[in-house]
Amino acid sequence: FLLQDSNDDIEDVSLFDADDDVSRRSKKSKIRHPVASFFHLFFRVSAIVVYLLCELLTSSFIACMVTIILLLSCDFWAVKNVTGRLMVGLRWWNQVDDDGRSHWVFEARKVSPQGKKTSSEAESRIFWLGLITCPVIWVIFAFSALFSFKVKWLAVVVMGVVLQGANLYGYIRCKVGSRKNLTSMATSYLGRQFLRQVRFPGLWKPS
Repeated sequence: FLLQDSNDDIEDVSLFDADDDVSRRSKKSKIRHPVASFFHLFFRVSAIVVYLLCELLTSSFIACMVTIILLLSCDFWAVKNVTGRLMVGLRWWNQVDDDGRSHWVFEARKVSPQGKKTSSEAESRIFWLGLITCPVIWVIFAFSALFSFKVKWLAVVVMGVVLQGANLYGYIRCKVGSRKNLTSMATSYLGRQFLRQVRFPGLWKPS
């Protein structure tokens, strides 16, 4: 499996798109894709709500399980194929070459010729908060189901962790680059710290 990243001449899409230019703040706060922003949260929040209230709404475990899995599946498809591209200009997918080799592609939107960003601060906040918060909630559900011996719910909870965790991992890779780049950065940093310790050992002595 080969990993491929498209990070040359890309738009810098920060986790929360912080901008120091006060004159553009009102423009950046506008939601340019309200439908995408709505469905980015609708399916994942609905799955959590159904999981919490299903025992109060119905006694059928099968109906609850099917409903939650459908919501999680719709959320995975919508976030991976639609909302990430529209709201923050990021996308990831698997590509198979003619020779059968598989490539994981993590891509960010290129900067327009005018240098304008197409994503707003409000949309970026909605996207990243929803993308990060919901998988954390499913992890909490997993530990809760495990320690309370609700074995029948483990499959549903694991499905939530896997599907939403996959999108979180994919978009983080789109943002920060390939693992090779991260490893090189970490190695370079540790190397500089080691050289600094060798050259100036007194700086690292405990007080």
